[in-house]
Amino acid sequence: MKRHWMLRAAALASALCLMGTIGGCTGSKPDAKLTQIKIGMTLYKQDDTFIATVRDHFVEAAKAREAADNVKISVNIMDAKGNQGIQNDQVDKFLSQGYDVICVNEVDRTAASVIIDKAMAADIPAIFFNREPVSEDMQRWDKLYYVGSDPSESGMMQGNIVVNLYDADPDAVDRNGDRKIQYVMLEGEPGHQDAAIRTEYTIKTLLASNIRVDKLANDTANWQRAQASAKTALWIEEFGDAIEVVFSNNDDMALGAIDAYRAAEIPLPVIVGIDATPPALEAVRNGTLAGTVLNDSKGQAQAIFEIAYALATGKDPAETVPQLEGRYVWMPHRMVTIENVEDALAD
Repeated sequence: MKRHWMLRAAALASALCLMGTIGGCTGSKPDAKLTQIKIGMTLYKQDDTFIATVRDHFVEAAKAREAADNVKISVNIMDAKGNQGIQNDQVDKFLSQGYDVICVNEVDRTAASVIIDKAMAADIPAIFFNREPVSEDMQRWDKLYYVGSDPSESGMMQGNIVVNLYDADPDAVDRNGDRKIQYVMLEGEPGHQDAAIRTEYTIKTLLASNIRVDKLANDTANWQRAQASAKTALWIEEFGDAIEVVFSNNDDMALGAIDAYRAAEIPLPVIVGIDATPPALEAVRNGTLAGTVLNDSKGQAQAIFEIAYALATGKDPAETVPQLEGRYVWMPHRMVTIENVEDALAD
């Protein structure tokens, strides 16, 4: 991830205008068999920081392949704005216009069957990402794929960040000296499997390390920084400096917690996130975020694109995407703390 990500993302958003055509200007003629590939992508919310990084890396991958293979690749990216009905309509548009493949970051993972029905009827492959459909839906057709990461792994790594801090200096985490960690938990949206599993495995990891915990509060902030800031502000009013750790299911909410502490003008507790978004990495660098877990947006985007490109060109994705396990890609995570944040920023 580069430090100038914000400028790059703005340029990409301007170029896309929700309809990105990545046209080749190489001066030579494309392969007659592949004059154009059309990929449709619908996002649950385009303003989600992590999803935006996946989108941007996907566009970069398409541009690189277009230049390398001398083929025009049209990428139409649409924002469902958190509305499943809007997303269904966007899928209808892609299918009716004969797109080669659709990529879907679902608003509601339990509603994937509707999209699958539509894709099967049109015989157009679908790649789901970041929000895993239920396994029964994924087994319905051999042209369905999923790209994501294991939420239990990210939860364990988030827990281990705090375990490592505690082992190195218990008093730095356990500020009241009772040899228990008083914590609050900022959770993603209800019904999202990653939110539930990250929450579960974060705490399981502390308990497995013989660290006692005391949950002061937990609440949903829907992955959003502003909501997390508001909820954390209420917890600060209620618990004051009794909060020793703020666990957050993603970085945006962790940054919202930091915002609340800054506004209250009291010392920050240990705050940890998940995703390793560029703003979060800067927060790790400046010491306000104790750590995060890299959710490989670039790797996920590359895998999504490679599967889409293989399907659009009539190839077997298993031959070009080595990470595929059946029809799933699980990208590994990595802990990021002050010790290795510069490496993460340089990616």
